[in-house]
Amino acid sequence: MKNLNQTALVAVTIAAGLMVGASATSATAAAGQCGRASWYALHSRTASGERMNPSAMTAAHRTLPFGTKLRVTNQHNGRSVIVRINDRGPFIRGRMLDLSKGAAGQLGFISSGQTAVCVARV
Repeated sequence: MKNLNQTALVAVTIAAGLMVGASATSATAAAGQCGRASWYALHSRTASGERMNPSAMTAAHRTLPFGTKLRVTNQHNGRSVIVRINDRGPFIRGRMLDLSKGAAGQLGFISSGQTAVCVARV
């Protein structure tokens, strides 16, 4: 019986450690990441259930929780903006973030459609 309890305790400890590691990885997933970003402007509902507002400072990310705020900096011109995650995406390989048209305008890349960005959690 004692051996069974010790085995169960070890299993629970390992599982808890894995859970902590997973949430820490998820929490820091956006910290200091750089990659490609594009923009979109729809008038439908987002994955979070709110109506898409193209002029709002919002973004889509594959895994970050809804409501997460990120500072997004355009690597080409140094402009930055704070956005709130309210949607899922992008669904194109090689892109890490889909920004609203308003955020893309503030960052200065509407005409090019995509740009290199770095993001940091706020």
